[in-house]
Amino acid sequence: MNADMNATTNAAANAAGNATDLIELSERRSAHNYHPLPVVLHSAEGAWVTDVDGRRYLDCLAGYSSLNFGHGNPEILAAAREQLDRLTLTSRAFFHDQFAEFAAGLADLCGKDMILPMNTGAEAVETAIKVARKWGYEVKGVPAEQANIIVMEDNFHGRTTTIVSFSTDPDAHDGFGPYTPGFRLVKYGSAEAIGEAIDENTVAVLLEPIQGEAGVLVPPDGYLSAVRDLCSERGVLFIADEIQSGLGRTGDTFACDHEGVVPDIYVLGKALGGGVVPVSAVAANADVLGVIRPGQHGSTFGGNPLACAVGSAVIRLLRTGEYQARARELGDYLHERLRELVGSGVVAVRGRGLWAGVDVDPSLGTGRQVSEALMRRGVLAKDTHGSTIRLAPPIVVSREDLGWAVDQLAAALEELRAA
Repeated sequence: MNADMNATTNAAANAAGNATDLIELSERRSAHNYHPLPVVLHSAEGAWVTDVDGRRYLDCLAGYSSLNFGHGNPEILAAAREQLDRLTLTSRAFFHDQFAEFAAGLADLCGKDMILPMNTGAEAVETAIKVARKWGYEVKGVPAEQANIIVMEDNFHGRTTTIVSFSTDPDAHDGFGPYTPGFRLVKYGSAEAIGEAIDENTVAVLLEPIQGEAGVLVPPDGYLSAVRDLCSERGVLFIADEIQSGLGRTGDTFACDHEGVVPDIYVLGKALGGGVVPVSAVAANADVLGVIRPGQHGSTFGGNPLACAVGSAVIRLLRTGEYQARARELGDYLHERLRELVGSGVVAVRGRGLWAGVDVDPSLGTGRQVSEALMRRGVLAKDTHGSTIRLAPPIVVSREDLGWAVDQLAAALEELRAA
């Protein structure tokens, strides 16, 4: 970091406030629905973030894949700034000049006829559920109120009351009933279990091609293809939640691409907003999305001009294939380096592309303790269940910085072993 950058960072840090005071005020005045690491971030560029004390960290979480293209991506910010000066919101009561390009561009990226835009990932999942049920009643002929959707154990699709109704995570599920009916849980990774659960009233199978919150669980080879075949044979929609796994993260545009699988409905979010605004959508063909008619579903901010301008910039970046190739190449390096730690504090490594779940030996500490040790060494990552941590740096991260992050993990594990 040069002197000018240091001066700017320190001036901004001093203006932002004391970290201890800011954490105390945040904890006192906001609900405790998160347990953040004790760092207060102030600015960011590329794969690096800076806290209010001027210390830099390598971001190895990337907003749970919302920042695939890096903090402050110049092309995304340019599109946002230009749109901010012109028009930010109309509601869908009117057309606006950014909507058509975004809708057509995203549909083409997905190889689908049309999209339905929303804001958050959970909204997109809810949209897919509603579309599948409506399709089941109007197209498949399922009797009213009888539709069921098959979902996977250890899933994570969001935190609305409907979505947590079929969560197997006690933290997400317990205490929020009564729960929404109409879902059947089966084991993730077993196409046979899905086949056994399908009946005449099944309208869809909803799954993550890679389960992120569960610890970056990659299903067995052939699983997605088998699910695709089952859904086609049994007249059931295949819904792929690519909110975390999609848009370049795994080394392809979509995680389903690794098996050449095309679902009936893509559910997208996170990186679609470029780390700037919340943007989500479902994409499907007209015979599926065509069941939604005026007044039956919507969102005041869904498909707003700013969101569309940002989303179109993201689509343009993905069209080049550069980010997918970069995630593939760097992902190979990341997993090679992480596998070297197996037996030296690491029990197992999973993932695809620039996305890894690292199971730490529980005798050394929890995932939280490992994340805190990494933070002290200048790397930001986040734990999930037990002693697992997730690594998902922005795709713009350099190979050198990625290797340095793995070195810090090795050093952190050594510290815990010696403690």
